[in-house]
Amino acid sequence: MTTSMTTGLRPAKEDGRWWRFAIVLVITVLTLVPLGGTVSSALGLSNMQFAGTGLSWASSVIQAVQFTMQGQATLWFENSLALAFATAIVCIVVGAPAGYVLARGRDRAVSTLAMVIFLLQSFPSVLLLVPLFLLLAKVHLVDDLFGLGLVYVGLSLAVSIWMFSAYIATVPIELEEAAWLDGCSVMGGFFRVILRNSLPAVLTTAIYTFLFVWNDYVAAFTFIRSDPNYTVGIGLQAAGHSQILALLVALPPVLIFAVLNRYFSLGGIAGSLTGR
Repeated sequence: MTTSMTTGLRPAKEDGRWWRFAIVLVITVLTLVPLGGTVSSALGLSNMQFAGTGLSWASSVIQAVQFTMQGQATLWFENSLALAFATAIVCIVVGAPAGYVLARGRDRAVSTLAMVIFLLQSFPSVLLLVPLFLLLAKVHLVDDLFGLGLVYVGLSLAVSIWMFSAYIATVPIELEEAAWLDGCSVMGGFFRVILRNSLPAVLTTAIYTFLFVWNDYVAAFTFIRSDPNYTVGIGLQAAGHSQILALLVALPPVLIFAVLNRYFSLGGIAGSLTGR
């Protein structure tokens, strides 16, 4: 009786799965359409540019990329990569200890700090650009990559701290207590237990910060004036919305995510308290 009833319910469950699959498929198609349009436009532009030269299709694409990367474009990529990696490193180095304090602290000072970070995160970043511009102008850091890096750190640090705090809160405190009993200090337990088991939080913060800096246009346009200091966001506009350059700009985030994706694992501490 139970077997027949279970068998009768299977078609309904399978229908539900097909509906979910269809929804996911539609969302995926809608997501890939803009990227596909950019890729096709870029390759079509390269074919038109090198038509009649007797070059193969692959050689045409390679020469189109080389033509686009001439001049200031390579420098724009270097500036954006340096800013993105530096901001990610700073946010990880500062955000991990701060997130640990928010996750483990229970006194009034920690609660006040959490409220301040939340308020900073609630403000739209556009509202902060004008005060930051006036502040950096007084110390002569406008049109300076170091000054722009400070702006990126200030705009992304609050979110980084919350990311670390949310993940560290899921790490059982009993693991730290065991490390303390073995002779570790508080900082020793943080580095040997918390940080070693927080690799997904580190990667998530790094990818978020990298994408934020790499895709930024408003802050870079506000603080940067000279061509040698352009980032890829401003460079796309300066290059006349080059399709090949737009395709190249999309490659680094995809490659970084493809390399780091294998290290995302939420089961690193699973079973650590088995038997307790």
